[in-house]
Amino acid sequence: MTRKEFLTFVASFDLSYKKLHKLFEFFTQEDFSFDILKSPDFVSIVGKEQTDEMLKNANMSYIENFENKLIEDKIKLVSFEDENYPKSLLNIEDAPYFLFCKGDLGLLNSKSIAIIGTRTPTGYGKIVTEKFAKELAQNGVTIISGLAYGIDSISHRAALEVGGKTIAVLGGGFDKIYPSEHTDLAREIAEKGLLVSEYSPKVLPTRFTFPHRNRIVAGLSDGVLITEAGEKSGTIITKDYALDNGITVYAVPGNITSEKSKGPNNIILHSQGYCVLSAKDILDDIGIDFQKSKKVIQLSIDEQKIVDLLEDGEKDIEFLSEKTKMNIKNLNSLLVNLEIRDIIKKITGEKYMLV
Repeated sequence: MTRKEFLTFVASFDLSYKKLHKLFEFFTQEDFSFDILKSPDFVSIVGKEQTDEMLKNANMSYIENFENKLIEDKIKLVSFEDENYPKSLLNIEDAPYFLFCKGDLGLLNSKSIAIIGTRTPTGYGKIVTEKFAKELAQNGVTIISGLAYGIDSISHRAALEVGGKTIAVLGGGFDKIYPSEHTDLAREIAEKGLLVSEYSPKVLPTRFTFPHRNRIVAGLSDGVLITEAGEKSGTIITKDYALDNGITVYAVPGNITSEKSKGPNNIILHSQGYCVLSAKDILDDIGIDFQKSKKVIQLSIDEQKIVDLLEDGEKDIEFLSEKTKMNIKNLNSLLVNLEIRDIIKKITGEKYMLV
């Protein structure tokens, strides 16, 4: 059995990072056989229960079947010894030994920014997250996040909307996408970007696996951007992980009375990260020339009034009616037309924002 076959065999089982770390520290020889599983040292590292499970499947047919299933499901296994293993992950102390991937492996070593934050963003949080994600993606930066509700999914979708690239790091195996409502989003990311998990396909996500995957979200990136987050959350754990591993943190300032802005505001206050007001601030820092996307849009005089009012942020229909001096019926007709042309979009309630 070759070393690569042995690595594939080990990757198919749900061994913890600590066990894998000890295992690969101890077994360094180039030639392998299933007899290794009977070694007292192997049992002491892996544990009797998991060793017994591995012994039951200790044959080349098992490895071949596992490889064939990965091929059938379009999953690529990248081990820490492969040449396309992300170089950025090699710089963190607890890098995963295996990555299961669906999609474009080239994105593993692309220029990237992780965008993270609260699962329940305010209207402001949605607006700034979309703006940063779209402009970064339009400038060739891969957007990384964790497929969760809120800031994560907004970031992924924004990147895809402008034809950009995005990586979603999962908290479990591919067979059980969580949350299930994001299954279609995960499928689109696999087609146009990349899905990544350190867990074999059948591993179910747990409350422990999600915080653990955050180190990969940070470790894959050239910097971590926090757009909106509470004072105590998984986002702050990711921020601490990034700082501990020398990864740059960026924070978008928010309303000082908003609980959802306490996270980034505190980061700025305590000089733990850079205060950023636009995607250009991040692009300048990572050495990319900012190119603003130009849309050629022809607007009527009344449409231009609406767009001008929305330049300052989301507005409700009553405000727009008052400022434009239009009745609700005519205003609604113009708003629908602008929506169809993908110039504005309706958000919560009767509020509108620029796309």
